[in-house]
Amino acid sequence: MASIGQIIFGSKAFCSKKAFGLLMYKLNACVHVCFQVSQGIVESRSPSTVGNLAEDVVLDCRFLSNSGNEQFNDVSITWLKDALSGVVYEYKSKAAQLQGQNTQFQNRAQLFSDAISMGNASLLLRNVKLEDEGVYRCSVNAPKVSGTTSVNLRVAAFSAPTFTRQADGSLFAQANKWFPQPGVSWLSQSGQLLNSSTQFINNTAGIMRVASVLEDPVKEDDAYTCLIQNSLVKAISEATVTGKIVMLTEKSRTYFIFSAASTKVSSLQLLFTVILVLSAIQ
Repeated sequence: MASIGQIIFGSKAFCSKKAFGLLMYKLNACVHVCFQVSQGIVESRSPSTVGNLAEDVVLDCRFLSNSGNEQFNDVSITWLKDALSGVVYEYKSKAAQLQGQNTQFQNRAQLFSDAISMGNASLLLRNVKLEDEGVYRCSVNAPKVSGTTSVNLRVAAFSAPTFTRQADGSLFAQANKWFPQPGVSWLSQSGQLLNSSTQFINNTAGIMRVASVLEDPVKEDDAYTCLIQNSLVKAISEATVTGKIVMLTEKSRTYFIFSAASTKVSSLQLLFTVILVLSAIQ
């Protein structure tokens, strides 16, 4: 007769094998779906996108057959938005089908019709509004391709600052459109944090104007960096002060960096998760 210890050990081994088998079955199913070759690929190169309020934004969606680059003649494309009735945009039989379009997107959404045959199903959304924020789904049906991908659109307001020299010699930066409210900091050419003061002037609909003053003395022919950032966008502006105090010119350029991270989970990440789970079971 088996001892209690043998029974418990055998039960643990059985559970571990059962859990391992179940996880391997799910992994194999996922790998089969992820690498299934008969349906081609529908994907977004920017699954998380930040749109600038009142400007246009492109929601990226591409499709490709497994046979490589080819032209598609019979393509159906449907864009939907989660938790919203009707379609954002629908394309069938080489023409837009907008009978079921939600009124929120009337005269604001369109595809790049000349590029559809080359595998481009991206959506151009004009005059972005705060209520446009959400998850959009692009579904494509074409010869040798069938699938859906998603794009998470987040909406912010951002603009590059302009620089001027004030009467007291300080450097002043002003950006006319930001939302949500950002933080502002100034750096020297060597990367040292400098003293500054910033005001936020509310415009309509909570959009604000940013006015910031570099309080530390400004040196001739030195470069200064103004950072304006919120949870979605960072604006890095480099200003170089040149010339005499009276005849001063400022040259500046701005780079925008977006905190739009992909929400895709790769099969490699899934395999790593399975390994961690199996390690915990053992």
